Amino acid sequence: MSTTDTLTMPAFTAWLAAFRDRVTEQRSYLTELDSAIGDADHGANMARGMAAVMEKVEAAAPPTADELFKTVGMTLVTSVGGASGPLYGTFFLRFGMAAGAVTECDAAALSTALRAGLDGVVARGKAEAGDKTMFDALAPALEAMDAAVASGASLAEATAAARDAAAAGRDATEPLVARKGRASYLGERSAGHLDPGATSAALLMEALAEVAAS
Repeated sequence: MSTTDTLTMPAFTAWLAAFRDRVTEQRSYLTELDSAIGDADHGANMARGMAAVMEKVEAAAPPTADELFKTVGMTLVTSVGGASGPLYGTFFLRFGMAAGAVTECDAAALSTALRAGLDGVVARGKAEAGDKTMFDALAPALEAMDAAVASGASLAEATAAARDAAAAGRDATEPLVARKGRASYLGERSAGHLDPGATSAALLMEALAEVAAS
């Protein structure tokens, strides 16, 4: 296993920091999206939650992936309101459980852990394709990553494929009528807006690809 084609513990921390930076930078935009079809708090919630995550992670420096992502997940569940805290918290908790007590992951192990995270989101939120949720960005991202890994792609290539598919999935939520969450109350009026959860999920994959390529 080449150390240049794995994510190590410092890289995992860098991924979380890059995600924090993105949701902080895009806080107003995420809130704008959520104000159209939700409770207008997604940007604030994600920025606050990831700031709390990095504060804990940088103070404690968990030594293995399972411990790191347990810390991340529990922090999000306890510090973020609305649906995003439990959903992202579950994603990272399941990710860590699947990754295990390791200090690095190759592309295949990373893909498996990400898939476990998505399965956790589905178990908690019951979302399916086309419901206009974060699932619509994450599911195609992991399909693209799985395909890339199966073809022998490098970690950087596989995560780049996931990033691009997540962005396409995010964009595809715009014409959809929401079937889950607060946005579903609007019915047809939810069409014509990007889903904020899918948008932040695309930022998560963008941050991952950036770290994998560095």
